[in-house]
Amino acid sequence: MGERFSQLLEPVAAWFRQMDLPEPIVHWGHPLMMGIVVFVMGSAVGLTGWRGRALSRKMGETMGGTMGQAEAAKSWTDHKKIAPLMYLFIVLGYTGGLLSLVMQQQPILASPHFWTGSAAVLLLTVNALLAATRFGKNKLELRTAHAYLGSAALCLLFLHALFGLKLGLSI
Repeated sequence: MGERFSQLLEPVAAWFRQMDLPEPIVHWGHPLMMGIVVFVMGSAVGLTGWRGRALSRKMGETMGGTMGQAEAAKSWTDHKKIAPLMYLFIVLGYTGGLLSLVMQQQPILASPHFWTGSAAVLLLTVNALLAATRFGKNKLELRTAHAYLGSAALCLLFLHALFGLKLGLSI
């Protein structure tokens, strides 16, 4: 199946190969760009989401004032701005990673890096759908699922980065 998948992507990879990109760009471009997305954007998305959640919970317990409401609103706003871009970059980066492997004539399905990346994209897609449906008319259970799925996806992406580094060093 991996070979068939590589064959499907080969025409696109061949087009990129004809550009005669420097080998370090082909080899390390995906890890560098995705490292920025995962560690910078991912951390920002996770922190703003959990901060908004914690501030909202704190306000519910203490009937917080306008200062707490403003901080929570800012965290939610930042989360809503960054998360869709991060998701887009992750999906595009996933595609770029596949093309990078095909360009380097490496097997696609053979590494844990592929599988952790696929699982992370799946988790983030489910999370995006939860948010797009407004958490089923703002159901607390779906908001909680969103928070924990997002956190699991970020943890998985950190593991994914380690597998990617191992893969990059082995090629």
